[in-house]
Amino acid sequence: MKERVVRVLAISGSLRQASSNSALIGAAARLAPDTVDVSIYRELETLPPFNPDLDNGPAPAAVTRFRAALKACDALLISSPEYAHGVPGVLKNALDWVVGSGELVDKPVALINASARATHAWESLAETLSVMSAQVVLDASITVPLGGRTLTAEGIVGDAAFATALRSAMTVLACDAREARLSSEATSIP
Repeated sequence: MKERVVRVLAISGSLRQASSNSALIGAAARLAPDTVDVSIYRELETLPPFNPDLDNGPAPAAVTRFRAALKACDALLISSPEYAHGVPGVLKNALDWVVGSGELVDKPVALINASARATHAWESLAETLSVMSAQVVLDASITVPLGGRTLTAEGIVGDAAFATALRSAMTVLACDAREARLSSEATSIP
């Protein structure tokens, strides 16, 4: 029996052109197992500032697309920098738009970053996601210590240690997503 594809939505919390976190996302997409389809979300900067008043009627189009992408995926991969001991505003803003809509409930999430010093942002993201009922997969949440080097996705893929760590994280995330899907399917059978 052929294994069903796991759909992972990958988000970089950085808008920088030469972002290490975006490079990690790109490398993770290249290193994912064949049974994993990674879509990279590239519209973070299009989400308007969160305002509950804008969510009383039809949500803004960018928010609707974001929610649809989250709903369609089996798991989420986030790579985020840390700014002033916190999560970048654009990433927190995106999460604020889905607090009440429920797309992350029971969704497996892996948190990766490019610096061992980014512990505050990691802890903040893990807490925010837990409050939203997402399932942070600790065994898939890793630091790929680029040591301040600016590497492209190809450069990360070409580094044996980095590639092994990312490949392993993606495999673990996919396994958790499959288990979550099976559990959800089992509970939805009448």
